[in-house]
Amino acid sequence: MGDFGFYIMLGLEHVLDLEAYDHILFLAALTIPFTFVDWKKVLVLATVFTIAHCFSLGLSVYEVVVVDVSLIEFLIPVTIFFTGIYNLIGSRKTTDQKNMAAYLTATGFFGLVHGFGFSNYFKMLMAGEEEKISPLLGFAAGIEISQILILLAVLSGNYIVRSLFKVKQPSFIQIMSIIVLFITIPMLITTFPW
Repeated sequence: MGDFGFYIMLGLEHVLDLEAYDHILFLAALTIPFTFVDWKKVLVLATVFTIAHCFSLGLSVYEVVVVDVSLIEFLIPVTIFFTGIYNLIGSRKTTDQKNMAAYLTATGFFGLVHGFGFSNYFKMLMAGEEEKISPLLGFAAGIEISQILILLAVLSGNYIVRSLFKVKQPSFIQIMSIIVLFITIPMLITTFPW
């Protein structure tokens, strides 16, 4: 299990797993308001998400922080839902008018939540392993690579839809955010812990 490449693949599979599409949905919601012109901002957001995700994962793996799994499973769709709502509220603002500090703060917090969400599975994989830093770094690299692929796919979809169908950016943001919200609502209902 000490193979760095194995953990890179694990990070890739974690994000790109279509059966656990919450990660993809969150990244899509996060990217919807941006275009290829904003690629640096999107890359920074993805990196902040990865760092926060791996930080909380590390806290959990080393048992510094233990969080109730059912609460985290509920908070994950909450993060997606609020990202969709935030997109709708700010859909008429240009990218330059968007509050990047708010995006970065929310992305960091949401990354923490998502990291705790994956921690139980990761801890099972790490059972009996002495050295945990290398697997965490490999996992982080896999997450970052897969997130960049998703971000590129969303940015490409944005470009194609707006180019082919002459959809204005605010309309694209609104339509896609509403789709994200409709996908997220059943997740909220099924994971509600109380």
